[in-house]
Amino acid sequence: MFVFVCAGCGAELTTPLSQVSLPVHARQKYGNGAQLPVLMQSGTFAVDPDPWGGPWRRWDEIDPGEAEARGIYAPVYALSDSMPGASVIAPGDIRGTRLIPEKRGGACCGLDGSDGPNIACESCDLPVAARVDDCSLWQAVRLSSDAVHRVPVDGIHAAPSSWAELAEKGEKTPPFEPIATWGGRLGRNHYWSWSPQWEAAAGQALAHLLVASQRQPVKVPGGLTADVFQRALDALLPAGSPKRRAVLAGPGQPSPDAGVDILLVPVHPQTGQTWTPAGPTAPAYLVPLPLGVWLWLVSPEPYLPVPASGRIPEDVLRDDPLPLLPNSLFRADRGTFQHTLVRLPAVRSPWLRTILENLTQGTSANLF
Repeated sequence: MFVFVCAGCGAELTTPLSQVSLPVHARQKYGNGAQLPVLMQSGTFAVDPDPWGGPWRRWDEIDPGEAEARGIYAPVYALSDSMPGASVIAPGDIRGTRLIPEKRGGACCGLDGSDGPNIACESCDLPVAARVDDCSLWQAVRLSSDAVHRVPVDGIHAAPSSWAELAEKGEKTPPFEPIATWGGRLGRNHYWSWSPQWEAAAGQALAHLLVASQRQPVKVPGGLTADVFQRALDALLPAGSPKRRAVLAGPGQPSPDAGVDILLVPVHPQTGQTWTPAGPTAPAYLVPLPLGVWLWLVSPEPYLPVPASGRIPEDVLRDDPLPLLPNSLFRADRGTFQHTLVRLPAVRSPWLRTILENLTQGTSANLF
């Protein structure tokens, strides 16, 4: 457990927090005018290794060697030149600070952090963090790595959960959810949609699947996994055979067959480590998935929870009304896909560069 303190005066700025892995959807911009919830679970923090917000430099102002030193192997529109290594927390876990009104940034309905720190230490006025709560962005506070220090807190330090514990008791992420939006004469509106977390998870995984494909067709398991990945894979990869096989693998699952080329595996939500098979196995490319998404894919729930009145017996499955479904095909999150792919060295391949160029030119809009 840690408490973050101001680098200027030493004042405590947060409640005690434990470190977890940065969520895949941390940089996601979802929809238009959507009200996204808080990014981080209360009582936790995660470190973002990449810069966030201004100042910015366009790609033609950056030397390719500098970009590669930052882990970026393909062109992007612009790169942030702010300080990397921010600690991301839930807004409710901040203490002893005040907003800087003039640092609103280019926000629409709230704050977006694009102008740098917009929160100052209440004791010494040092800018220490950026609050993000604008529409279509996940709500968070980003503590600047050069303005705060983390101090260990005495107490019990729990070890990370084992893979067996996560497989048994981990929280699943439903693939569908209601999305709240601003706007309209009647105030806030809601619509039923694919989960933004699933779209971000698929964006990251799809980038890895393309690299793992070696420009050959890829076949994923049927059902929901196919709904999420197969359409995009078929559109972005050449047709034909033989196909490279991708299967779900992880704790509590049978060992994959010898002929499997790609494994869709979970990422530990606390340590950020990707699950790897134990013992001697044939080499396979590991494609990371957030634990909650992976758990749903390997063990889907028959129905999503539906509000109901009155009581029904516990052993009776409610089927009226039928669960709602989105009215569109699944689309991976474009920003997360691009953010992931440009950071994989294999993107230097001409065919992957072409996919990126088509993405920026809008010719792949029906997939993202």
